Amino acid sequence: MHHPHADLVLTGGPVLTLDPALPQALGFARAGETPFRATTVAVTGGRITAVGHDDVRELIGPRTEVVDLEGRLLIPGFQDAHIHPVSAGLELTQCDLTAAKTAEETLDAVRTYAHAHPDRPWITGGGWSMEAFEGGTPTRELLDRIAPDRPVYLPNRDHHGAWANSRALEIARVTRHTPDPADGRFERDAQGVPTGMLQEGAMEVVGRHAPKSTPADRLKALLHAQRLLHSYGITAWQDALIGSVLGMDDPSDAYLAAARDGSLTARVVGALWWDRERGAEQIPELVERRAALRHGRFRADSVKMMLDGVAETGTAALLDPYLDRCGCVTANSGTSFIDPGQLPSYVTELDALGFQVHFHALGDRAVRDALDAVEAARRANGPSDTRPHLAHLQVVHPDDINRFRALGATANMQPLWAAHEPQMDELTIPFLGAERAAQQYPFGALLRSGATLAAGSDWPVSSANPLEGIHVAVNRVVPGAKDPVFLPEQRIDLTAAFGAYTAGSAYVNHLDDTGSVRPGALADLVVLDRDPYDGDAGAIAETKVALTYVGGERVYAAPGY
Repeated sequence: MHHPHADLVLTGGPVLTLDPALPQALGFARAGETPFRATTVAVTGGRITAVGHDDVRELIGPRTEVVDLEGRLLIPGFQDAHIHPVSAGLELTQCDLTAAKTAEETLDAVRTYAHAHPDRPWITGGGWSMEAFEGGTPTRELLDRIAPDRPVYLPNRDHHGAWANSRALEIARVTRHTPDPADGRFERDAQGVPTGMLQEGAMEVVGRHAPKSTPADRLKALLHAQRLLHSYGITAWQDALIGSVLGMDDPSDAYLAAARDGSLTARVVGALWWDRERGAEQIPELVERRAALRHGRFRADSVKMMLDGVAETGTAALLDPYLDRCGCVTANSGTSFIDPGQLPSYVTELDALGFQVHFHALGDRAVRDALDAVEAARRANGPSDTRPHLAHLQVVHPDDINRFRALGATANMQPLWAAHEPQMDELTIPFLGAERAAQQYPFGALLRSGATLAAGSDWPVSSANPLEGIHVAVNRVVPGAKDPVFLPEQRIDLTAAFGAYTAGSAYVNHLDDTGSVRPGALADLVVLDRDPYDGDAGAIAETKVALTYVGGERVYAAPGY
């Protein structure tokens, strides 16, 4: 029987298929087993046409491109299930503080940027680290010394807080008499004067006055981010905020422009922002936006519901109150940004309309509220293929672990946060207490329960490199750190970690013809520079991406490949 020659053949394996139809594959392999591997993959017309061994080499013809893997591992393309590439790309062109480790380094970076850009009316950017400042809350006076006459507005790394100088507060008319917004707060000194630290909804009070990016700026930022993400082996993602909120610009025009002109080489799902100051009256608008924001490789059919804040600022929603610095119980149990009593009806209506719901849920109360809402939707609508997912999952009550599988809710993990570091040890654990601190990022328990795991970075909050996230998921230690293992029973094995960043995230993104290496699937593939299964688990993060393909087209090649 004659078979047409392939366009591309990658051979000399190994190939990690992550195909659940094959033996010992993702979701079926027992601990310690080697996942199914092949050595050769053929691609024709953008899709995988054969997976196997020497038999596949018969598809090599005179015009076939042949890539010798030379023992390097071939895997499905990585997918990031929770990321903000356009805002990340914009920050990279502004005052980028992500490399600063200390208060002095942060202030030096702001000073250098201010001197280098004297004509910019505002100093904007962000990415500073909370642990660089006592209590995670720097003051306006520090910025006033650098830029007394220009407004400064700088979100922190997790984008749940921002740092402003006196000039920015003046422009926004923020004084001691300004009330806190319902979904945020102004940090204040003993006299009630705002210190310049803006938490959650207070960010928008100041951020709305900062200069807005242009459509050209946003398109440039998207394409810059896409190049970086392809270099990390990322072939698809879910943008976790399509809308204009918290001082960030709506990236949807950039995605549509890139999708229309063909420069969007990744596959992208957009999560439409749920305005937490409104209710069900916004759903018809979401339906209209879903219809309008669909072209080529971009579609916006998910809805992002931010249920709570972050633990470091006491805004993650907890079932029981936070502790104070002395270990005493406080009156604060965090913030629910969306009324938990109304949430089930909202989610039920969205589910009935075919929307996926993408929850931001850090605290155990937010996680329970999200699961309760999914359960209500299941009761009202019956089984559906909307594939709701809960991102972050910092604290999950043990009683809720098994509910993920039972309800078909995916656990969307951000593994880089599941490790000992100053933000965890100084700004989180003391305020949670020992019992709750032991319930953080329970990836192992969720996996053992049969829950589907997806993975994302939340970039620019943390590194977009999936191999760094996989390293922490497997080791529960930051790459290169000598810290103790963080909750070792919650480690997952290498195959499960790869699966979360590939098949799991592909499931969340409804990209069912991606996420594994199997005949008929789209040829979204990544070649690593080594086989991490052959090395020490402590060296996983040293792995680099050599080649990235989307639909059989090479979109990235490392120098020398």
